Amino acid sequence: MARRLLVLALAVAMTLVALVTSAAAELSWQHVPVPEQVRPQAGLNEAVAFGPDQAWAVGADAVGREAPGFPLLLRWDGTAWQRQNLPGVRWQGELLSVAATSPTAVWAVGRDSAGGARLLRFDGSAWNESRAPRGVVLTRVVTGGGETWLIGSRDGAQVLLRRDGNGWRDMPVPPGAVYGLHVLASGDVWAAGASNSGATVSHWDGQEWQQTIVSGFPRAAVGSVLAVSPTEVWAGGTAGFVGGPVGKPIPPLLVRFDGEAWDRVAVPTDFGSISSLAPATSGELGWVSVARSQKWAPGEVPPIVPGPDFLAWDGESFTGQSEPAVAGEGESWTLRLAPVPGTATVWSVGRADGPQGAFAPRILRFG
Repeated sequence: MARRLLVLALAVAMTLVALVTSAAAELSWQHVPVPEQVRPQAGLNEAVAFGPDQAWAVGADAVGREAPGFPLLLRWDGTAWQRQNLPGVRWQGELLSVAATSPTAVWAVGRDSAGGARLLRFDGSAWNESRAPRGVVLTRVVTGGGETWLIGSRDGAQVLLRRDGNGWRDMPVPPGAVYGLHVLASGDVWAAGASNSGATVSHWDGQEWQQTIVSGFPRAAVGSVLAVSPTEVWAGGTAGFVGGPVGKPIPPLLVRFDGEAWDRVAVPTDFGSISSLAPATSGELGWVSVARSQKWAPGEVPPIVPGPDFLAWDGESFTGQSEPAVAGEGESWTLRLAPVPGTATVWSVGRADGPQGAFAPRILRFG
């Protein structure tokens, strides 16, 4: 009897393992519709999530060839995305970036049709406009380690600002351009960017920036950086090119720091731009998104075919996944990742090729 029970228990366990493995293998990126109130000619730029039932996404709505559009704000309630009204916001333009230190301290930066910087804050109950730093054109807001930073420019020069009490304080800036930040603490910040010498990653230790050229190829740049630990940092962007015909595809660039040196990491696609890096629940690298991903296809016509849009990292290698087909729309232009804390779920927002040469908002979800 005991032996029979043991055999039965083993059989049940193996069945459960098989079911879990099968379910995991079937996980894929799924299309999530935007609210009906959002007009087709719209696009999303970035998202931030706090849990399975709370996330924000920002972008622009009703954008035409000659119209600047209107700021677009969406909220996920656990079931569907809902458009949020912005009382008092009557300017035309778009929201470029969103980040948060908590569900009651959410920031969004944008730009109006006159080129003026716009800064919005959500306090847990309502969105209100906040005074933007004087003379600064804002492009990104980044949070981490309980801090909030802004990326922008003033009189054509790069600026970085950190939230200090009730205001914003200018911080030192590394040489060249900064496109992305990963803030671990006030004295531990990583910046992704580019200089005349190539793609750069810089580290702020609270006193000064230490910059490294991670790719010296002309026109190379990195826009996303993810610091896992002092001995593991990732950065992604494009490898650049020299000469060639107009429209020539550009290879993606992914580099990894091991505490001593930066090395290029091979990815299972040949062309495109790494647009975002997202951590897994462990804090390690989990996902890499590749906008306009393409691969060589020798012997086929044309010799270039679509490549994987998302790369899942298991600690040793990448597994590619493609975005799902959406009726009446084409491929995504941009893929900005937003992991849901404490879960394996990840959001991707951006814009895709729309009908009749226009573009359309795109929201995807894994898990």
